[in-house]
Amino acid sequence: MSGQILIVGGAGYIGSHVNKFLSNAGYETLVLDDLSYGHRDFVKWGKFIEGDMADPELLDDVFSQNEIEAVFHLSAFIAVGESVQKPGMYYENNVSKTIALLNKMVEHNVNYFVFSSTCAIMGDPQYLPLDEAHPRNPINPYGWSKYMVETILADYEKAYGLKSVVFRYFNAAGADPDAEVGEKHEPETHLIPLIFDAVLGIRDHITIFGDDYDTRDGTCVRDYIHVNDLALAHQLGLEWMKEHQESNDFNLGNGAGFTVKEVIEVVEKVTGQKVPCKRGPRREGDATSLIGSSQKAHEMLGWKPRFAKLEEIVATAWEWHRRMRSQG
Repeated sequence: MSGQILIVGGAGYIGSHVNKFLSNAGYETLVLDDLSYGHRDFVKWGKFIEGDMADPELLDDVFSQNEIEAVFHLSAFIAVGESVQKPGMYYENNVSKTIALLNKMVEHNVNYFVFSSTCAIMGDPQYLPLDEAHPRNPINPYGWSKYMVETILADYEKAYGLKSVVFRYFNAAGADPDAEVGEKHEPETHLIPLIFDAVLGIRDHITIFGDDYDTRDGTCVRDYIHVNDLALAHQLGLEWMKEHQESNDFNLGNGAGFTVKEVIEVVEKVTGQKVPCKRGPRREGDATSLIGSSQKAHEMLGWKPRFAKLEEIVATAWEWHRRMRSQG
């Protein structure tokens, strides 16, 4: 472990877990975050730098004053519905600013890049589970923005020798088992914390967006992966990239899908409380089912989820959420 790791977006949900995981593994980390969605109190490890990931002067300072070996990029806008309503905002942040960051990496000879992509680049599945060979056909601007960056990374490797590992997440969920960091979006858009707020009476109910999909109970199916398992993959991906001096891409999921109604049932089991629900219309941009195959990551990285059961994932999230809400 020779150099430092710059975690762009390290004050956010996944980024803060990656920061803790790498720090505990002995890496020296720096977090760059503009705090538009991240939280200053989530940066409990490493050094914090507040600022925009596309600010050229700031990036020059960061790269020249530190011995940065690799950049982990977790600073994207991620709400599918919002991306449909505000595509320009998503292309500006997720694509244009990433290009600015990559250009500064090339300028300062930083050659390793770990990118948080998404299964949304696949669009509506032609088959399940989704593996890395599945055709790319995004159905919303969020998915397109991530696919564009994946394409750009391939071009940057050819032109500049920049190595990258791309991770396509399925639905990140859960929280740090020590409850030091967790999931806190403002506004919240993710299903499990929204259900918790309904349980706690912070919201009146949870809305189920569409119950007429071609699934076992009519609601959308998603594959949930614990955030700490994602963090482990990031460490393994960096080590693999340095050892092999190659770029690669990996899908990260548990390989099992749960409907919205099934997730609600698991939350009721974990919390011991009934969840108030209402039916709403389908949301534009939502795929019917997304389930991932992580076989490639298992075989090449030696990665295997440590939180395999949805009940375990929900339980860690519930512990964090209760503490967070009780503290205001």
